[in-house]
This record gives sequence, C-alpha cells and structure tokens, in this order.
Amino acid sequence: MTARPTEGDLREAVAWACRILAYHGHGDLTLGHVSARDGDRVYIKRKGLGLEEITPADVLTLDLNGRRLRGEGAVHLEVPLHIEVYRARPDVGAVIHTHPIHTTALSAVQAPLRYLSHDALLFPEGLAVFEDTAGLIIDAETGAAIARALNGRRAVLLRNHGVLVADRDVRWAVLSALTLERAVQMQVVAATLGTPRPIPDQAVGALHASKYRDEFLDEYWAYWVRCVRRVGLDRGMPPARRALRRRRG
Repeated sequence: MTARPTEGDLREAVAWACRILAYHGHGDLTLGHVSARDGDRVYIKRKGLGLEEITPADVLTLDLNGRRLRGEGAVHLEVPLHIEVYRARPDVGAVIHTHPIHTTALSAVQAPLRYLSHDALLFPEGLAVFEDTAGLIIDAETGAAIARALNGRRAVLLRNHGVLVADRDVRWAVLSALTLERAVQMQVVAATLGTPRPIPDQAVGALHASKYRDEFLDEYWAYWVRCVRRVGLDRGMPPARRALRRRRG
C-alpha cells in the first residue's frame, strides 16, 4: 500500500503540475486549472494567476461542495468541472482543464482521435465529446453533464472550448494532458504528409498495456521537474517531493 499523501504533498503536486503544463504550452493567460482530490478535500489552483506562476501557497483547499476551507485568492468560476467529476468518479484523483492549441482545435471539428502513434494509445477507450455548450462551465448541472459525458474515459473534449482530463493521480493526469496534445499534433502532421495509416484497432489494447505502466510515472515526473528547473520556470517552488501516487486499499 502506498502511503497517503499529505496536504503539503498535494499542494506541491498541483503547483508542479501547473508549471509542467505551462512549460509544454498549455498556458492561456490566467485560464486553466489543475486539482487533486484526497477523500472529501479538493486542492486546486487559485484564480488570477497563470499556470507558470502557481506555487503551493496558491493552491486552495475546497470541500466537495466547492466551499473554500483554506487558502488565499479567488476560486475559479469553473470549479464545478472538477467537483462534479470527483462526485461521479471515485477512481479519479486529479483533474486538469486547459486550452492547448491542437486539442482545442480537435474539439472544434468533427474528427476522432486516430491511433497514429504511441501517444494515441494512451486513450484506448477514445475521447468523449461534450456538445451542449461552448461557454464557461460555472454551474453544477453542466459540470455533472460533462462528468456523464466523460463516463469512464480519461478525457473529454469540450466542444469549441478545450479539454478536461481526469486520471488516477496528478502524475497520470499530467501525462494524459501532455500526451493527448502530442497525439493530436501528430495527427495534424500526418494528414499533411499523406494518407494516415492508423494502428489496427485490435492491436490497441495490448500496445497500451505495454507502453503505459504505473512504474514509469515516477521517472516521467522527475524528468518533467528537471525540465522546468532547467529553463528557470521553478521560481518560488520548493524542492520537489516524491512523486505522488493515489493511495490504494
């Protein structure tokens, strides 16, 4: 059994996730948010700062009704996106909502994610699509509708808006967000070169299991943190703690 992460662990994980996403081009002014859940507590980026500016002190603690318990700063208007996914999916330990260029472009067209690369294999169940609105998700009813659209998948495209990723912990959620953007970018490039030739559907499940394993995530997390430090995007951040897994059992 993996030790239960502390509140400090989760605040730092959310802050590092924000920095990592910013480094990989997910920034959009002060928009976009990352959260982690531990039981009935949600730790989420505050409103008013860009992803690259977030420190552990900028991570708010909310309850599962979206009420602030700890932290300074405004709560994002789209908190219902996170809260309603957590309510519907007890297996989910982290949620990310951002507006990356290629994935957001995919949300604006009638086209599926195609299995053209190992990146796309992270999503053997495909992508969900939420069609009802292109606006901000600021009420529980719409948040719950998105959670239903997501169902058991890792990601849902919000039509003409962006993407929501839900995964077992912060490490996996970051991997899913970054890998989806890369998979869609690969799909765009492939379409300019010739006729795309997807990996056969019957091979996707086995290749997914081989490529994406929990034991790889500590290594990936450490690499992402090194990248952020190398380019000086770590200002205000403490030394990285151990990578965080959701407690099992």
